[in-house]
Amino acid sequence: MVRLSGRSGTRSHRRPGGPAQRAADRARAVRAGRGAGAARTKGHRRHAALSGRSVAGQVFVLQVVIVLLLVVAAVVALVLQGRYDSTQEARNRSVAVAESFANAPGTVAAFRAADPSAVFQPRAEAAREATDVDFIVVMNTDGIRYSHPKPDRIGKKFVGTIEPALRGEVVTEEITGTIGPLVQAVVPVKDADGTVVGLVSAGLTTATVGGNASRQLPLVLVAAAAALALATAGTALVSRRLLRQTHGLGPHEMTRMYEHHDAVLHAVREGVIIVGDEGRLLLANDEAHRLLDLPADAEGLAVRELGLAQDTAELLESGRVATDEVHLVKDRLLAVNQRPTNLRGGPSGSVATLRDSTELRALSGRAEAARERLNLLYEAGVGIGTSLDVTRTAEELAELAAPRFADFVTVDLFEAVLRGGQPEQTVTPLRRTAFNGIRKDAPLYPPGEQIAFVASSPQGRCLSSGQPVLEPRLAEAPGWQAQDLERSAQVVEFGIHSLIAVPLRAGSLVLGVVSFWRSQKPEPFDAEELELAEELVARAAVSIDNARRYTREHSMAVTLQRSLLPRSLPEQNALEIAYRYLPAQAGVGGDWFDVLPLSSTRVALVVGDVVGHGLHAAATMGRLRTAVHNFSALDLPPEELLALLDELVARIDQDETVEDGLAPVTGATCLYAIYDPVSRRCTVARAGHPPPALIRPDGTVDFPDVPAGPPLGLGGLPFETAELELAEGSRLVLYTDGLVEDRERDIDEGLELLRAALAQAGPSPEETCRTVLDARLPDRPGDDVALLVARTRALPVDDTAEWQVPSDPAAVAEARASVSRQLTEWGLDELAFTTELILSELVTNAIRYGGEPIRVRLLRDRALICEVYDSSSTSPHLRYAAMTDEGGRGLFLVAQLAERWGTRYTPAGKVIWAEQALSRE
Repeated sequence: MVRLSGRSGTRSHRRPGGPAQRAADRARAVRAGRGAGAARTKGHRRHAALSGRSVAGQVFVLQVVIVLLLVVAAVVALVLQGRYDSTQEARNRSVAVAESFANAPGTVAAFRAADPSAVFQPRAEAAREATDVDFIVVMNTDGIRYSHPKPDRIGKKFVGTIEPALRGEVVTEEITGTIGPLVQAVVPVKDADGTVVGLVSAGLTTATVGGNASRQLPLVLVAAAAALALATAGTALVSRRLLRQTHGLGPHEMTRMYEHHDAVLHAVREGVIIVGDEGRLLLANDEAHRLLDLPADAEGLAVRELGLAQDTAELLESGRVATDEVHLVKDRLLAVNQRPTNLRGGPSGSVATLRDSTELRALSGRAEAARERLNLLYEAGVGIGTSLDVTRTAEELAELAAPRFADFVTVDLFEAVLRGGQPEQTVTPLRRTAFNGIRKDAPLYPPGEQIAFVASSPQGRCLSSGQPVLEPRLAEAPGWQAQDLERSAQVVEFGIHSLIAVPLRAGSLVLGVVSFWRSQKPEPFDAEELELAEELVARAAVSIDNARRYTREHSMAVTLQRSLLPRSLPEQNALEIAYRYLPAQAGVGGDWFDVLPLSSTRVALVVGDVVGHGLHAAATMGRLRTAVHNFSALDLPPEELLALLDELVARIDQDETVEDGLAPVTGATCLYAIYDPVSRRCTVARAGHPPPALIRPDGTVDFPDVPAGPPLGLGGLPFETAELELAEGSRLVLYTDGLVEDRERDIDEGLELLRAALAQAGPSPEETCRTVLDARLPDRPGDDVALLVARTRALPVDDTAEWQVPSDPAAVAEARASVSRQLTEWGLDELAFTTELILSELVTNAIRYGGEPIRVRLLRDRALICEVYDSSSTSPHLRYAAMTDEGGRGLFLVAQLAERWGTRYTPAGKVIWAEQALSRE
């Protein structure tokens, strides 16, 4: 058996044996298997063994060669021995046959016969056949043959040595005779007195001798083959076991593995311990001996006998999995990692690594502090400035820094900064904007307090110099105590002992000061913490300055927007109206609404929304609102008014894009409705705007089907209208998309929620607005919300009068008389003269220049309205008549007598109307 350890029975650190060797072999095999990418199969290992690349393979090949050589040597030896034995036997047989024949009775006498050949030849052949030799030759003392197996050789000279035989000796030799190579013996024939009278030779040829040996060769070869097979099988078993133990490693790999093993045992600065399944130490490298202070003969002892601490001994003995468990061994902190060795079919036990982490603990403490500071700065970058509110941003800074960096944090800002402006002078008082700490009862100035810092205080020095100030010991800082002697004493008594004051700088502006106070940790703030505080405040200052700028711009935009929205609703009797307008928290938008009284007691309701936020959206909203005012004065139908607005928005977009090349498309939506209290009909058209809601007198809510036109600014498509007949007391609800649509839900869901809120609203428009906003308005709306609720009224039938007028100038008088009687009935006799004059001029123009049918209608509302209908689309114009003109003064006279007048076109013609104010008692 081949021993790989090189030593008998003893283990050492340099050449391990037993379980230690198996563990090392297994570790190396695992590494080899991982490097190959797959585990070797049994066939692969056998191939490796046979190929001779591995130690097992080389041992197998060597043993097979040795066995083969031994078998060959044995066969050759047996063959040679057989041949030698056959030759010896041939010699002995030849001597025996020759002596027997020479000493046979009558042999001496036959030599004296007249023809010895005749006597000896038959006798010799008979003896040869009887003794199974190849020849018996009888010769005289001269060597002349008397007999021979080949008769033609009789009488010839004998081939061989006869001289010793003539002296009475027996001669045996191997020669090449007349019948070929042979072994022969020559024996003298003596008479009674001892005189040699003749010679007898007997022998066997080499072929006969070799034949005897060859007959034994098959048996020898069979035995050799069997021996070779048995030896090969035994060698294969040994190699297989060796292959399993060495995992198919080659000599270089085995050498490298042992070198690595020596490195682990002696060079690596990490302790390695292998413990068997019985809790006994199998292997410990030099570092493990040093870290655990193990005795020199520790290997083989039970773990409990090594003198380790109880927790460490229990861990090593249990064999459980452990990852970076810290154990105190004397004055060292050891990080222990332990894994079982039988995870992949290895021997039972466990292997543990030990790492001295004493110095690493100190370094990790400093690294942990640095990591915490980096995390604090990172969270400051993402957690401060989440809103564009100055106060909230200051609170976020205080909440982040306390208690992670300081026990208490205060933020003081100038009043102008809180309003969005720039601080005027650093000597002006500051407002405590934010306060946070580990306790709420600290004797520091509370939030909202106005503070005037003295020049000697740390905060005062910060504001004047623009540099941070560190006060490591507040109790010894007279400049800080001068701020407020009583409060300073309370602060020191409370336990606050150290302070860092850092100015909030945004470029060249100092916005305020941030103070960091320490009470719990006995150590004062140091220079590193001062740098951290300065970096923290610098990041917060950017967010506070952004919030300040936004506050300023937001205030400007809100002011502009408020100035562009209606400040009060016009007086009219057709609708009872309530409204709400709420700007977005994130920025001013372009939502707007308006109520526009029209001719003939009609009222127009408009709600719109300009895309985007900010000053641009607010300014565009003002332009659109002004345009609607102008277009409504023309008494245009809703679809025509929206068409004009569409052209206007497209022109605005085109002009702004040409100007700077970067202006976004404005875009807007609008809903325009005209309500007529006489007919109780409402004509509605919308351009990309949400549909109106209608609450009927019985409380049911629905959304009328109003065709949805394209948003304003797209152009190319006409707008359509829907005509609704509204019962008196119905509530028409107009709104913008900020009420029904947001990121969390689509508009369909928002409309259903709005329907539910409207169904629960009270009967008045004011109650409807309140209910809807309470139910639907988010806490911080991301878009503007405009809500307009109008409850309809109907003009009483008794306040209207209408007549048909024939197209005859003579009918004018009758029309004047009818109007006069109606005014007397209404108690408006004081208006009879002017009304008759206005009516006379309007009817005369309709008869002269218009077409039939011609109608006259009087409406009594807030004003007396006189209307003349005709089928002509030609509109009269107001002008100055010359002195020589016979006509042309009628409309001028109407304009002077009426408070307002105008022309309104209908699908069937036009209406010329004039209003006269009614006296109010």
